[in-house]
Amino acid sequence: MKRRSFLRRASILPLPLLFNQVKLSALTQPWLAGEMADNDKVLVLIQLIGGNDGLNTVLPLDQYAALTSLRSNVVVPDQKVLKIEDAVGLHPALTGVREVYDAGKMTILQGVGYPEQNRSHFRSTDIMNTGSASTEVLNRGWLGRALDEEFPNYPTAYPNVDNPDPFAIVLGDSVSETCQGAGGNFSIALTDINRVGQLPVFAGGASLDTPYGRELAWLRTTISQTNEYATVVGAAAAKGNSEAEYPNGNKLAANLRDVARLISGGLNTKIYVVDLGGFDTHADQVVGDNTRGTHANLLKTLSDAIAAFQSDLAALGLEDRVIGMTYSEFGRQIKSNGSSGTDHGDAAPMFVFGSCVSGGVVGDNVELSGGIERGEGVPMQYDFRNVYGSILMDWFGVGKESVKDLLMDEFTHIPLINNCRVTSTSDGRPGLRRIDLGVVPNPTNDAVTLTFISGNERVRLSVFDAYGRQVRVIADRQFLAGEHRLSANLGGLPKGAYFVHLMLAGGVRKSKRVVLN
Repeated sequence: MKRRSFLRRASILPLPLLFNQVKLSALTQPWLAGEMADNDKVLVLIQLIGGNDGLNTVLPLDQYAALTSLRSNVVVPDQKVLKIEDAVGLHPALTGVREVYDAGKMTILQGVGYPEQNRSHFRSTDIMNTGSASTEVLNRGWLGRALDEEFPNYPTAYPNVDNPDPFAIVLGDSVSETCQGAGGNFSIALTDINRVGQLPVFAGGASLDTPYGRELAWLRTTISQTNEYATVVGAAAAKGNSEAEYPNGNKLAANLRDVARLISGGLNTKIYVVDLGGFDTHADQVVGDNTRGTHANLLKTLSDAIAAFQSDLAALGLEDRVIGMTYSEFGRQIKSNGSSGTDHGDAAPMFVFGSCVSGGVVGDNVELSGGIERGEGVPMQYDFRNVYGSILMDWFGVGKESVKDLLMDEFTHIPLINNCRVTSTSDGRPGLRRIDLGVVPNPTNDAVTLTFISGNERVRLSVFDAYGRQVRVIADRQFLAGEHRLSANLGGLPKGAYFVHLMLAGGVRKSKRVVLN
């Protein structure tokens, strides 16, 4: 039987699914060995496939007139928006998300993305799954690299007495690129947790020294590992239960219910991956009064699933063990198109939820004044790798220096986890400090004066164009504590819209739009 035929027929896809089929890089130095804490914490990733329209998800109430003029054929009427903060609202389909947010169990990060946004589905998805820069190609996922150094011989001799359960589970029909390691993929894919079954075992055959024999050995090993994992997964599914009411006909909700069942059934898997497709809304994003349509249906599916899952975790006594995170390959452009849709853009909001998160909105609303150009996307405020690294640090106990080695030297921590204490969503909660950035004159012909306040810390000031490409570095050095005023020359750049980025220690970032005439 050919490998593809075998894998298509298997109801549980094995850990070495991509073994010998993906170009793999050599192991790096063991910077992470022994650092992932031996805890019972679980991370649930929800991938929104297609590029979620952030400006139709988290809405800037303080700039609604401009938002309406820029996307009149898709914008939600302001009286229908679900207000969560003075200047921030949610799409009316996100009632479940608002309930979780109001309970202090959700952090919304604005403007998450990466520099030099590619805007290709395939490449951007690869970047988000591997944690790479836009200028590099990595063959291992960001979680796979973390697991590699903790379990360097994987998949050889796994599962075993110390690690009998799958490291990661995908509720779907293929393993996750986020979990790709050097020797194999750390995730298994389950299409139905109630029917994991056992694959037939056979013996005999050609010598292992022949090409056919090596293929046969691979198949035997795959079957053996698959059956061992199937046994423990099946036992957890039978033992586990669900206490919440999940919406009917919602596949994402059904998958999250299965996650809750497996956790409650005693499975020690740390990572679960689910997805929701359909976010590539170039056309017919809305219908009627703009509160309905493709995007509204997707947001309702997501929102109802998250709310039911969080309710289930609370009823099962599992809230303090589980956090969830949404991500998408990119956001959409600020201006809508002529087909009642939106085109590929740059940054987008990200939801991190659970009883252990800090809660609230992190980041600022996008600036919509000064003449938005067609093709302009929401600028990045937070590099997605800072989000990933902060979760590795605060949830899985990975050291900061190790996170830098894993993701990027410029990693800065974002306080997303709050020691499993449900926090108030009022002012004064723990979180990133607020900063201001002055840019005058704006518009300008060539130079601007920048004003900001910093502590005694390293400060980076840089300029990005409307497509997220860094075009100039103004300063990148240590500043003394106090108020600062700098002159920045923008001469030589083509006319158009740019973004001045200010980044301070601890992941604090401020972005201001400036128009060069």
